[in-house]
Amino acid sequence: MKAMLSHEPGGPETLKLTEMEAPAPSKKQVRIRIRAAGLNFPDTLIIKDMYQMKPPRPFAPGGEVAGEIEALGEGVEGLEIGDRVLAMAGFGGFATHLCIDAARVMKIPDAMPYDEASCLVLTYGTSHHALKNRAEIKAGESLLILGAAGGVGAAAIELGKAAGARVIAAVSSEEKAQFCRDLGADETIIYARDMDDRDAQKAFSAQIKEAAGGDGVDVVYDAVGGAYAEPAVRALAWKGRFLVVGFPAGIPKIPLNLTLLKGCQIVGVFWGAHTLREPAMHAENMADLFRMYKDGQIKPRISARFPLEKAADALNLMMDRKVLGKVVLDVD
Repeated sequence: MKAMLSHEPGGPETLKLTEMEAPAPSKKQVRIRIRAAGLNFPDTLIIKDMYQMKPPRPFAPGGEVAGEIEALGEGVEGLEIGDRVLAMAGFGGFATHLCIDAARVMKIPDAMPYDEASCLVLTYGTSHHALKNRAEIKAGESLLILGAAGGVGAAAIELGKAAGARVIAAVSSEEKAQFCRDLGADETIIYARDMDDRDAQKAFSAQIKEAAGGDGVDVVYDAVGGAYAEPAVRALAWKGRFLVVGFPAGIPKIPLNLTLLKGCQIVGVFWGAHTLREPAMHAENMADLFRMYKDGQIKPRISARFPLEKAADALNLMMDRKVLGKVVLDVD
């Protein structure tokens, strides 16, 4: 087998293509022949030791994959050799083969291609959990998505529309704004790349309120963080919900008096912990996603593809915030 391994903390350039013997699955594990691996922002952090999870080295990044089962460990039930599956790996996905607990593997529909399957779980799973379980979004409410052209943001646009919300997509360029409109966003906002200036923050808040209809926005989905967060909180409507999803722009500091004045909530979204702590709810959410995929309400937008040995180029594209939708490694 081949894998792009991290031997020391660092950027994408530190990954090395390595050949090794394919592992045998342990008890209640399966071995997957990976056909596609979806990239996500945590992949850029885990190789720098900046993520919650710090695997022992050497390891391959890559949190979600799709392929077929090649071998079964002892005690595996409900899965067979040759099954087409996706898996939530956490890491290890930038490789041709992966051994993983069978409980973290799901069969995929015959009509779902591997590349789309490798992009479904983390982005759509995060966004569906955020909007459905954490925000309890309702039809007719307004939804602001920060970083709307990225993987989780693009998923949130489609899921927000499926829930009947009025979607406002906030992005950093006209190209990204058009991408969001093509996905179904009702309104778009192009924000300044430098939001540290107080006047820029006030202008951003005003833009959000205007797009939401004047009274503020009901739900904010924040996959950006940094200086973009406070203006969005200030633009919340009464009893609004602010979803904390990610921090590529840094961890924000929010004046808590705003929550009192607006009667609003700041709600954390930790999808990975949710899948472990609330497996029944996670299974229900995944059934929702497969149904919406079948009905054409959601479809991963893949804007770039790279072979396994070009994984560093793929990660650099993500770090430069140039990704529209999803990036995939075609492991074949």
